[in-house]
Amino acid sequence: MNFSAIFQRKTYVIILLCSSFFSFSQNEDTANDFWNHVRFGGSLGLSFGDGFFSGTIAPSAIYQFNSKFATGVGLNATYNKQDNFFKSTILGASVIGLYNPVREFQVSAEFEQLNVNRKFDDPVFENDNYWYPALFMGIGYSNRNVTFGIRYDLLYNREKSIYVDPYMPFVRVFF
Repeated sequence: MNFSAIFQRKTYVIILLCSSFFSFSQNEDTANDFWNHVRFGGSLGLSFGDGFFSGTIAPSAIYQFNSKFATGVGLNATYNKQDNFFKSTILGASVIGLYNPVREFQVSAEFEQLNVNRKFDDPVFENDNYWYPALFMGIGYSNRNVTFGIRYDLLYNREKSIYVDPYMPFVRVFF
């Protein structure tokens, strides 16, 4: 088979796939049904101390398959600064799965991948830039849009983690 024939067949397949996609995407009922299952949320964090500042913004969205299962994605951006010591910028993303065996009880699994960039003012410490993975398993109490609980990082590494402890309380809000 020559190049021209292969190119023509691939072109027909691409046109067929695109037309199928656009005809499917034109179905408003399907598009509206999808967005009716999407819920948005996230968190904001601020911390102040003696020469210390930390700020975090972490938007997220989930797709609610039914009353028991949901999955979604999130972004994370954090800036920390301790006067005359260090600055750090942390950027990353996460994938989360939620399961509610009953309405009030939630089990979660979340994989988070963060890029940590630390710059120290003191030459005794070495600047650092690395990727840090975290795999959280959590349980919580749900009350409509809000879940309170605790999660545990299965991949916790005291030397590299941005978290002080593998156990972390959380408040999860989705609208």
